[in-house]
Amino acid sequence: MTSSPRVFIAGHRGLVGSALTRRLGRNHAVTLLTATREQLDLRDQAAVNYWFKANRPEYVYLVAGTVGGILANSTRPAEFIYDNMLIHATVVHAAHLYGVKKLLYLGSSCIYPRGCEQPMREEHLLTGMLEPTNEAYAIAKIAGIKLCQAYRTQYGDDFISAMPTNLYGPNDNFDLTSSHVLPAMMRKFHDAKIAGARDVTIWGTGTPRREFLHVDDLADACVFLMDRYDGTGHINVGTGEDLSIRELAETVREIVHPGAGLVFDTSKPDGTPRKLLDVSRLHALGWRHMIALREGIASTYQWFMAHHGQLRGAQTTAV
Repeated sequence: MTSSPRVFIAGHRGLVGSALTRRLGRNHAVTLLTATREQLDLRDQAAVNYWFKANRPEYVYLVAGTVGGILANSTRPAEFIYDNMLIHATVVHAAHLYGVKKLLYLGSSCIYPRGCEQPMREEHLLTGMLEPTNEAYAIAKIAGIKLCQAYRTQYGDDFISAMPTNLYGPNDNFDLTSSHVLPAMMRKFHDAKIAGARDVTIWGTGTPRREFLHVDDLADACVFLMDRYDGTGHINVGTGEDLSIRELAETVREIVHPGAGLVFDTSKPDGTPRKLLDVSRLHALGWRHMIALREGIASTYQWFMAHHGQLRGAQTTAV
C-alpha cells in the first residue's frame, strides 16, 4: 500500500466491519473511511457513486450485508437476496468507476453445496445443490464472487474474494430471532442462568458439525490477504477445525451456565450436516488463526455481559 492510503470499510458497524475497524485503527498510517446506514444506502447506485467520487477510497473492504441464522434466512429470503445482491453490485461498480486500487469482497462458506465433500475446497463451488435454508443468501454471495471475477476479467480490476467460515465475537447479533448458532446459544444459556432455568433447548439433533472463527482473526486475515493475495479465485478463511453442535453447546454451557441440562428440539432443522473449510491455500500463504475456540467464546461472553443491556433491539443488517 502507499503511504497513508484511504481505506473504506463498507459495513463498519457490523460484526466483521467493527473488527476491521479495530484492526486497521491500530495502523495510524491508514486513513479510515466509513459511512453509516443513514449517511449512505449501499443499495442505491447513484448514492454510492456520489460517495466514492467525493471520498476517493483507494482500498475497499466490502463486508456489508444482510445476515442471519437459519430462522432469518428461512423467513426473509427476499430481503437476503435483494439487499446483498444490490450492496455487492453498487460497491463493486463504484470501485471500478472511481479507480479503487484493490477491493476485498467477503462472502460466506454457505456458498458451497449442501452435500459437499469435506473439508470444502475452493473448487467445490457450483458443483451441487445449495442448502435450502440459506439458498437466497448463498446465491447472492456466489453472485458477488462472480461479480469480482467479471470485473477482473473485463477491466483488469484487482478485486479479490475471501470466504470465511462461521464467525463470532464482539458486536455479534444476539437476537434469538435472527442470530447465528453460537451467539444464539450464548444468549439462551445466559437467559436461562438469569431466570434460574435448569434446561436449555437447542435446535436440531446436535449432530451437525461446524467450524468457528473469531472475528478478530478474520479481520487479521482480511488485512493479510489485501496485502499479499491477488488471485482470481476466492480463498477460504477458517481454522480447519470443527466440532458438533452438541459439543459446542457443552462448551458454551461450561462457560455461561454450568450444570444446565441440554434438550434437543428435533422438530427444528439441522441445516447442512457438516461445514468445514479446507484452508490449505491460506495456510500456504503464511496465515493461521490465533484465537482458540474456548478462549474466544469466553472473551465474547465477557463482551456480551458488558453490553447486553444495549442489545435488546439488535439490528439484523450488518451494514
